[in-house]
Amino acid sequence: MSESVEIVTIGDELLLGTTIDTNAVFLARALGEIGVPIARRATVADDPDEITDAVRQALERTGGVITTGGLGPTADDLTRPVLARLFGRELREDPAIVAALHALWASRGRGGALPPSNLQQALVPEGAEVLANAQGTAPGLKLTDAQGRWVIMLPGVPRELRHMTTTHIVPWLASRGSGTVLRSRSVRTTSIAESALAEKLGPMKREVEGLPLAYLPGHDGVDLRVTARGLAAEESTRRLDAAVARIRETVGIHAYATDGVSMASVVLDLCVARGDTIAVAESCTGGLLGARLTEVPGSSRVLLGGVIAYSNAVKEQELGVSADDLEQFGAVSEQVAVQMARGVRGMIGATIGVGITGIAGPDGGTPDKPVGTVWIAIDVRGETTARVAIYIGDRAEIRHRATQVAMDLIRRALLAS
Repeated sequence: MSESVEIVTIGDELLLGTTIDTNAVFLARALGEIGVPIARRATVADDPDEITDAVRQALERTGGVITTGGLGPTADDLTRPVLARLFGRELREDPAIVAALHALWASRGRGGALPPSNLQQALVPEGAEVLANAQGTAPGLKLTDAQGRWVIMLPGVPRELRHMTTTHIVPWLASRGSGTVLRSRSVRTTSIAESALAEKLGPMKREVEGLPLAYLPGHDGVDLRVTARGLAAEESTRRLDAAVARIRETVGIHAYATDGVSMASVVLDLCVARGDTIAVAESCTGGLLGARLTEVPGSSRVLLGGVIAYSNAVKEQELGVSADDLEQFGAVSEQVAVQMARGVRGMIGATIGVGITGIAGPDGGTPDKPVGTVWIAIDVRGETTARVAIYIGDRAEIRHRATQVAMDLIRRALLAS
């Protein structure tokens, strides 16, 4: 079995929630690829005692710790002196780092001399290995004690940490490992509840191809994740591929992609393959569907444009929605959604039109049409499909779920054609 590692991320901003800890996620994935599991993750403040306690306890449990943050030039960057003291080492100024800092300062065209505070980044604990940082000023450091326990200190800037992890950490840990990997794959599903998925999977609802199965519900649907631990890379790939294939076959139309592929990417690829284009008419989603589609590079080949038809006047004047239907059925109705889809398709000249109208809340609901009620219609070359649902969640969740369903309606229509 390969060794496990603990991660200690350091910074008040992480505990306050002003900065999202993407570093620990990146480290977990990078180390998992080489079969080194993360046993535990901790986040502590810029406080000497908190840092000391977290690293000491992690060393006692696993013998291997990676810290992120606290290596910069300011007063709250405490990782270097705190861990030097924990390992009983003196800090010494490294002339090579000093020279590199001066050269980097000059190369970036910054006027004047290097600020003295930057020189604290040249302080190295006795016996530490310096890990070059080609993306920034703060080098990483690796300390090892007499028992073979080690701690690696990495900067908290994500770009710098990712580069150093790939350059230094992964090769070193891979050389110490057992040759196994820790990998996972996901099948993305939508428009089906978690419990219904478990029923569909039957005997595979907990394990597929000998790999454990996890259910990860979210705004887009439920991701089904299988994980291979302690296997050689080739065997891991074979079993993961087989598991994904079995899940997709069993789940059927509800499975729309694997791993991190978005519904927007799937829909756009289908449209490109079939020569289709899209126009959107959005009321309660306020342009969110168009935004999700345009997040994908190359979306201009498919998405021609759209209308944010929030008011009834815009629905009538721009999209041709019947005033009588608005009066009789209301803006949140099948009749209006269909006319929005048909109207925007004709106005913009697309092959597919989408109409979304609903009540995103938190106010505006009625007994007949509570908050979360959304009508979605698509018009594909003159053939219309409409669906209504009551989505749960806050305003942002309702709007997001509605756009996911709208794209899923397009996907299903194109696959059936």
